[in-house]
Amino acid sequence: MHDVPLLINITLALIVAFVGGVIARRIGLPTIVGYLLAGIAIGPFTPGFVGDIETIQQLAELGVIFLMFGVGLHFSFQDLWNVRDIAIPGALIQTAFATLLGFGLSQLWGWTPLAGLVLGLAISVASTVVLLRGLMDNSLLNTSHGQAAVGWLVMEDILSVLILVLMPTFAASAGTFNGRDLAITLLKAAAFVAIMFFAGTRLLPWLLEKIAHTRSRELFILAILAITLGTAMSASELFGVSLALGAFVAGAIISQSHLSHQVGADLFSFRETFSVLFFVSVGMLVNPVFLWQNMGQVVSLGLLVVFGKAIIVILMGFFFPRPARTFLVVAVGLSQVGEFSFILGQGGLSLNLLDSNQYSLILAAALISITVNPFMYKLLPWLETQLRRIPGFWKKLDANSHILEIKKDKLVDHVVIIGYGRVGKHMVDVLEKLSVPMLVIEADADRITSLNQRKIPTLYGDASNSEVINHAHLDRASVLVVTIPDETSAELIVTAARDLNPDLPIVARAASEDGVKLLSEQGANHTIHPELEGGLEMVHHTLLSLGYPLQEVHRYAEAVRKDRYDFNITTDEEHRSLHELLVAFQGIEIAWLTLADNSSLVGKSLAEANIRAQTGASVVALLRNEQLVANPKSMTVFEIGDRVGFIGEKEQLETVTALISDGSPL
Repeated sequence: MHDVPLLINITLALIVAFVGGVIARRIGLPTIVGYLLAGIAIGPFTPGFVGDIETIQQLAELGVIFLMFGVGLHFSFQDLWNVRDIAIPGALIQTAFATLLGFGLSQLWGWTPLAGLVLGLAISVASTVVLLRGLMDNSLLNTSHGQAAVGWLVMEDILSVLILVLMPTFAASAGTFNGRDLAITLLKAAAFVAIMFFAGTRLLPWLLEKIAHTRSRELFILAILAITLGTAMSASELFGVSLALGAFVAGAIISQSHLSHQVGADLFSFRETFSVLFFVSVGMLVNPVFLWQNMGQVVSLGLLVVFGKAIIVILMGFFFPRPARTFLVVAVGLSQVGEFSFILGQGGLSLNLLDSNQYSLILAAALISITVNPFMYKLLPWLETQLRRIPGFWKKLDANSHILEIKKDKLVDHVVIIGYGRVGKHMVDVLEKLSVPMLVIEADADRITSLNQRKIPTLYGDASNSEVINHAHLDRASVLVVTIPDETSAELIVTAARDLNPDLPIVARAASEDGVKLLSEQGANHTIHPELEGGLEMVHHTLLSLGYPLQEVHRYAEAVRKDRYDFNITTDEEHRSLHELLVAFQGIEIAWLTLADNSSLVGKSLAEANIRAQTGASVVALLRNEQLVANPKSMTVFEIGDRVGFIGEKEQLETVTALISDGSPL
């Protein structure tokens, strides 16, 4: 057997991560918890198979690069600018106080000042992944409170990148201030950023555009990987700055290209895979025995992260003119630490500022806070109620009137539309004109902004991969419309919706013939396949052009739809519909005519007009004041503006049209 240690370690790490992630999700925890526990399971401090830490950590470096590239790709100065009044000063103050608390706690434990500083910085920054998932799952991401939390996190990302740049300088100076080294480090970082933003903003989007025109998906993906890894390595080798900064800047530059969404989609699998390996490698460094022996330190640090950071944020509400709920949401969202903390801790470990046991404490705090964080959101209503019982405190905290949010109690008999692409937009336009209440669930922030400008209720998030659908009140909805083209996501949404409301009418979009069947089996009442629907429409219009009656053509089309677009005539209903088409009388037509003021019908009753006796055509319907009357009675009197439906042969309808239009008496 070939000796393939790299393959063995990758395979084992991914398998245990998969098992850990599945278990975590099944019990309602973020998958990161499962990945960290998987790393502990194959680490050197637990019995059983021990993975090669060096091998997995080298692969984890790729995870760091792709994570930071993703942060840069979704980095938005606009998000930060929109909430700059709270996010910039709030993030700076919260980071400073959290760092001081962490530093103070470390000094009680006898750590070195530099180790304490790394600890404080590591616990001061929150996880992007955990925050966004928590906000989406609790229907908060597209609210003013969620936007404030996101802007706050953007500012923390900037601070974290700056810390990664400066950390080697402090390590080299052994804690003493060296202005020359600091200045050189900042100049190198500034030079790299300047070159990238002046030259890179022209070169990288241009390069991606050229590669896109080759129409080769493989070359496009290779170009993205080359840009990501090449920029990160260039930053490290040529400018002496971290790989993380290089990857972050590359992502921020490419985010300005109109191809950024495609870049994010193509890089998604690489980022997720190597990020998992990164989290596994982090878990491998945790020593459970040390943590058990130092449980007091673990609990203290965990409480500081979960409650200490939250209290800091809540108290800051006294000094900012924002609703109290904004600070409660931000406090809960940021009461955890994650990937940036791991990266900062690993930086401190590689620079010998921390030892492995000290790093284990940071990881333990992360594990505790990430595990607890989903439950913190559940405490929001209770926490708000308790604070309201302290009138003086709440009045000062709630310094501004609440910003209007979605009134969920008014979501009754509404249409829930998932996806605001071309199909979803058309659906929204029609329902808006008809004044039908609706709620749109969309995962694209720009589309959410557009919908909010139209005053249309929205929920931000991925309905197939989060708890956001639970907030759509499907139990009170009139119909669910799933317009997204991704068949797997649509299937998950339909399954979840059917569990929430077994009687809810569901209209879903399928991308394949198999998808039509699967979605129907999962509970969709009507499944639409755009391509097959187009083919059916062609059959529909062809049959009409051949002179077949509209009603019979429509019945045939509906029979095909009912049988999931099966054009092979197999069912009794389709046989019957097709037979009726074949034997239907082809000379019958229907015409709608509007009565002008000079029409000979105006002022006469249907009996007086005696239309059938004179022309052979019959009146089958009348539309007046938007009210349709089928088979009008003989005493019905015709009025100006009435639209009258006539049925008859072509010559008979031509006679009626001529008589009505020229005012000749009947």
